[in-house]
Amino acid sequence: MKRTPLISPDLLERIVDASEDGIVVAEQEGDENILIYVNKGFERLTGYSADEILYQDCRFLQNEDREQPGLDNIRKALREGRPCREVLRNYRKDGTLFWNELSITPVYDADDNLTYYIGVQKDVTERVEAQMELERLKAEHGLS
Repeated sequence: MKRTPLISPDLLERIVDASEDGIVVAEQEGDENILIYVNKGFERLTGYSADEILYQDCRFLQNEDREQPGLDNIRKALREGRPCREVLRNYRKDGTLFWNELSITPVYDADDNLTYYIGVQKDVTERVEAQMELERLKAEHGLS
C-alpha cells in the first residue's frame, strides 16, 4: 500500500535545513560514501558549503586524523550495513577541531538493497571537553 506524503518535499527540506545538527545523505560507490546532500546545519557546523563538498567522500572532515578508535567501528558498521554512533575528532574548513557525535543509519529500498546512508553530526565539543577536564581533575587529586 503506497501512502501519500503528508508534507511536501519543499516543506521537508525546510524542516531538515532548520536543524542545528548536520544532516547528510551519502550513497556508496565502491569503498567510498559519496555525499549527495547536506543541510544548512552541516554547512554551519563545518564551514563548508554544499557546493564545495558534494560528490566527495565524507572522510575529508577527519583531515589527516585517521587513526581514531571510533573509525574502526564505523567502517565495520558500514560493511555490515547497520547503524552506528561514534564520537570523532573532526575539523572545520578553517582547521579548528570539533568533537562530532556521528550517527549513521543505512537506508534500504523496497527490495532490501542498501541504497543510502543518513548521517547526523552533532557538535559535542563542550561535553567532551568537560569530560576531559573532569578526568584531568580527578587524576590531579588522585581520584578514580
